[in-house]
Amino acid sequence: NNQSKMASEIVRVGKKYIVQTPNKCFFLEPHYLLPFLQFTPDKLKFLLLTKTKLSRLKKWNKKFASQYIEEIRLLSLKEMKVLFPNSKIYFEKFLGMNKSFTMHNF
Repeated sequence: NNQSKMASEIVRVGKKYIVQTPNKCFFLEPHYLLPFLQFTPDKLKFLLLTKTKLSRLKKWNKKFASQYIEEIRLLSLKEMKVLFPNSKIYFEKFLGMNKSFTMHNF
């Protein structure tokens, strides 16, 4: 997938790197600002985005919503460790929960 290709290229080319991603298991999906949306089927995401104003207080354009749903895939800590195996991890916290992960090789 694209994330694997990008991670491989970062590790291959980058002498030093910092890569941050939202935590898939954090309750709030940061792209849509809706709780637990990352765990819903794409059809339900599409309906919520295009038929309601729940996400960012607006109804999304159907083409834009489809493209966004197709492109956005949050990663778990386990997946990040596979993509960046020799990296150190910084945990960004919110109310004691891991909001995001930053992988680096400093």
